Amino acid sequence: MNIQIYGAAKCYDTKKAERYFKERNIKYQYIDLIKYGLSKGEFASVKAAVGLNNLFNLKAKEYKGLNLQHINGSSVREEILFTNPRLYRSPVVRNGKQATVGYQPEVWKEWE
Repeated sequence: MNIQIYGAAKCYDTKKAERYFKERNIKYQYIDLIKYGLSKGEFASVKAAVGLNNLFNLKAKEYKGLNLQHINGSSVREEILFTNPRLYRSPVVRNGKQATVGYQPEVWKEWE
């Protein structure tokens, strides 16, 4: 298992995800999502696993500030999300080609 947790330092769900893997002695790599974002390949893999709309944090100030609820073109939304890491819902947890968004221990349990 090769777990990567992309999260924000101040995100409660990110801290819960880290604790989930620590308690089970599962090694993981933490990447600061706000600072580093996702590479194009990682973005494509996560998008294929969870869908583009599930990656958006609908409660983010940036989401409302950019009026993304009124933008329908998926390629435009995709480009905006890729270039604005604060729009991601966190944590994004990857295990190879599998991925989850948010705190989802029931899915992670299946990966063990």
